[in-house]
Amino acid sequence: MTDPITPPPAAQPAPAAAPATYPGKTLGIVGLIVTFFAAIIGLILSAVALSQSKKAGFKNTPAKVGLILGIIFSVGWIVFWIIWGVAFAAIVANCPEVSPGQYVCS
Repeated sequence: MTDPITPPPAAQPAPAAAPATYPGKTLGIVGLIVTFFAAIIGLILSAVALSQSKKAGFKNTPAKVGLILGIIFSVGWIVFWIIWGVAFAAIVANCPEVSPGQYVCS
């Protein structure tokens, strides 16, 4: 016996498919995390993720944040190494003035 209220199984609508994730979402999150450990690599990953998301027409906030932080951290590392190099050069420039084993405290 069939129930007149429920339609036959062939007439029931198919279950809705799970929403597809947009391209670059996972790579954007990975790029953001990697930026804290290796700024240039995180910068590159975030840029690729942002590009993939833009091509697909989606916003990718983690990739955008990773891109900004990657630029800031990369510039910070460059400034750090320049300052370190200048300090090292100043120390090496003073070496001829101090004879081996002779130290002067001011």
